[in-house]
Amino acid sequence: MMQKVFITLFILFVAQTSYTQDSAYIRHITEYQAKYVQEHEVVKGNDKEKMQFFPASEKYRINARVERIYEAPWFSMETSGKVKKVHRVYAILHFNVNDTAVKLYVYQSQKLMAIKEYAESLFIPFTDLTSGEESYENGRYIDLTIQDLENGTYTIDFNKAYNPYCAYVSGVYNCPVPPAENNLAVAIRAGEKKFGDGH
Repeated sequence: MMQKVFITLFILFVAQTSYTQDSAYIRHITEYQAKYVQEHEVVKGNDKEKMQFFPASEKYRINARVERIYEAPWFSMETSGKVKKVHRVYAILHFNVNDTAVKLYVYQSQKLMAIKEYAESLFIPFTDLTSGEESYENGRYIDLTIQDLENGTYTIDFNKAYNPYCAYVSGVYNCPVPPAENNLAVAIRAGEKKFGDGH
């Protein structure tokens, strides 16, 4: 009898702990997105109300294995404008989304490497099955740093995926367009949605 009571209490404890952790995470993402909207450099005033997000979900906070790529060649990444931007592959992230094995390439900017403040910066531009429908057609970005990948694993948080400036203003910025290898054949319903989409 005592064993059954202990097991029941343990299950309730685990469930409550999980709920508390989930709630804390959702609150963190909500606060993160509110700060992102408040401090946005391009969207101003009442237009901030048109910035929308998928519901925050820990399902899209995923542990990935890091495959480090050394001395990859530099290449010109296409952008939304006429100016191409020089990048190289820094690493490849391997992970699963809804039981589907996928990978994303992490890129390093040649230009940013020369700026002390951004020398450690990396980024992941990607599209997925929501692109052009629920999310911006030319993809979204996730920022990270070299230090984030040092341990051979990285937790990729799609709830923090954001739109490039070109999602709000056309013909002004040269926003990198995700290379074909970063077109995910799965739907990532997390992070920022289309600007003013109304969904």
